[in-house]
Amino acid sequence: MAIMTRVLGRTGADVTILGYGAMELRGLPRGPEVADEDAGRLLNSVLDGGINLIDTAPDYGRSEELIGTYLGHRRDEYFLASKCGCPLEFPTDAPPPYPHDYSARNVRADVEQSLRRLRTDRLDLVQVHMSPSKATLEENGTVETLRELQREGKLRFIGMSGILPDLADHIEMNVFDAFQIPYSAVQRDHESLIAEAADQGAGTLIRGGAARGAASEEKNWRNGPLTQEPGVGRRNWEDSGIEDLLHEAGIGRMEFILRFTLSHPGLSTTIVGTANRAHLASNIAVAERGPLPADLYEEARKRLPLP
Repeated sequence: MAIMTRVLGRTGADVTILGYGAMELRGLPRGPEVADEDAGRLLNSVLDGGINLIDTAPDYGRSEELIGTYLGHRRDEYFLASKCGCPLEFPTDAPPPYPHDYSARNVRADVEQSLRRLRTDRLDLVQVHMSPSKATLEENGTVETLRELQREGKLRFIGMSGILPDLADHIEMNVFDAFQIPYSAVQRDHESLIAEAADQGAGTLIRGGAARGAASEEKNWRNGPLTQEPGVGRRNWEDSGIEDLLHEAGIGRMEFILRFTLSHPGLSTTIVGTANRAHLASNIAVAERGPLPADLYEEARKRLPLP
């Protein structure tokens, strides 16, 4: 079997519906400890497993350097997405989130640093990170700077990593080729905006589509997976009666959650990160099964609450 592909909106790129998110390779102190050689084996397993989209960011510690080191020689095999607006250096004595800078100087510095770290002459997609307001973008000339970099051949497409309350404004601006948006069965807040972005012709990269393993790991439920307050994800799941539906369908929780995300008709790809090769193989096996059957998907949507 192979992972199905979809077109990433107006970019025209065929991307696998499962992408790889490299945040888990950021290393200590904000991520798991990963030896360089293990990271290299995992990254090559990503491509060998059929995934052709990788998402990273200057914010993600050493992930860009690791991708460049271990996949630089395979650059033509994958669509490469990174981000801008990120600090060039991070304080060692303070936890994230860190203030972002969307000025022309910093956006350009981010892109040029990413090119060096990733050992490439172009980024396929550069996404504005952390969902700044339309006013912030206009004050800093952020989009204009990205267009300059695009004309210089340093990036191909411009994107936004957006969330409420500013995502609707971002879509209305009609300047972004793709949007990275959080969404899962237990966090459906952005469901209609994903459809709106896709209807406008933009590609959609869904993050959090596996809900961070929430339905299978108690510790993640306590963290409220991707929701704004602890406990919401668990309550959404338990109050919906979805367990009975899954039992009838003979499908496990984690398979259901990932395939529910893949079933959104406006989705181009969903980005799932891991530093564990066994988890990666499991994600690939689920993605190869594709979206849920239509009747199961519609019944699940009826039972799972919208905000």
